[in-house]
Amino acid sequence: MITMKTINASNQEERDAFFTSLDQRTGETNQRVTETVSEIIRTVKAGGDEAVKNYTLKFDGSLPEYYEVPRDVINDALTNADGEFVSAMLNAIENVRDFHQRQVQEGFINALPNGVILGQRVRGLERVGLYVPGGTAAYPSSVIMNAVPAKIAGVKEIIMVTPPCKDGTPNPDILVAAGLCGVDRVFLSGGAQAIAALAYGTEEIPKVDKIVGPGNIFVATAKKLLYGVVDIDMIAGPSEVMVLADETADPKYVAADLMSQAEHDVMASAILVTTCPELAEKVQAEVNRQVQYLSRKEIIEKSMNEYGAVLLCSSREEAAQLANMVAPEHLEVLMENPMELLGALDNIGSLFLGAYASEPLGDYYAGPNHVLPTSGTARFFSPLGVQSFTKRSSYTYYTKDALRAAKDDIVLIANKEGLTAHANAITVRFEDEKQ
Repeated sequence: MITMKTINASNQEERDAFFTSLDQRTGETNQRVTETVSEIIRTVKAGGDEAVKNYTLKFDGSLPEYYEVPRDVINDALTNADGEFVSAMLNAIENVRDFHQRQVQEGFINALPNGVILGQRVRGLERVGLYVPGGTAAYPSSVIMNAVPAKIAGVKEIIMVTPPCKDGTPNPDILVAAGLCGVDRVFLSGGAQAIAALAYGTEEIPKVDKIVGPGNIFVATAKKLLYGVVDIDMIAGPSEVMVLADETADPKYVAADLMSQAEHDVMASAILVTTCPELAEKVQAEVNRQVQYLSRKEIIEKSMNEYGAVLLCSSREEAAQLANMVAPEHLEVLMENPMELLGALDNIGSLFLGAYASEPLGDYYAGPNHVLPTSGTARFFSPLGVQSFTKRSSYTYYTKDALRAAKDDIVLIANKEGLTAHANAITVRFEDEKQ
């Protein structure tokens, strides 16, 4: 039985208490996990592939069939895959590619009349590591969302690591996704040890410039600890969905969409914000009706009883303000004329407008990326995209006459900062002009 908390949004004390409970889900990483992951990182840095394999044996009980998956095995997975699945994946890839191609940024050059040339170069990273959960929790959609924008950005090589299935073989659906998306190499390794191998490089696993992709708390902690050695996409928290709904919303749709995120994890949060108390009652009934035939029923019940809620608002404007305050990972607007709220919703990971833009559309198919900021970080962070896989550098060319015109300003500022060597680097170029 699911009983979502009902909270009056104007009751600040009650409202803040609920959101504090959500914040506590993503508090500081457990010290024991941090210590364990730190030890794994040190060991892999020193021991390379042997250390990675030893940890695989320790945690999984056996070594996988391959360390690096041969290319013919990936090709066989594509050949033997269900045709309808391949077709669906290709359609999703095309949508994701079309969306992300529009994010491409060009460099620029600005040649000024005085001979000064300024510009910026934009290019893809050399090599990226992609972590993909494997085994029973296999998400081929994650391959699409990470690999496609990386390819568009111009990344030269994508190295994927993924845990094997229990029998030591690679998950075939993951291999299909890797083959379709152009992943260059695939290694059967998971956990913090795989992250460390990507960050430092081993005899067989190349060192990468950035690591992307979801994982459990050990994977997330390893990424956090290794940030600086390597770039990362983000530290993702539990999944979140907020639905803004009014009396025009269909309670069946609202209930289904809330549970689509609650099934991810017992710590996921599913929140209904509504101006209609009658809708809230109908959604509560629909949740309990629909959950009975869902495969992850127990997870949904735990998630929604602990972190689910109904917030009653007095107006659309109050609902939008609440959404901006929470900055949810996913926000659905099931209200009359939903496009009217587009300009008022600023702190959102991904926005779904209207009754037929259900959140799973974004997870799999529509085109926008499903790697999104969580835990309120949408206030200042953006979804994964082409820009996530690029680096930018600027360049400057000055003539002597142009530098002479700027010389006094530069020297004045440098001397104000007490950096006389900076000033000297400018003035020394004009010593020959002193009389």
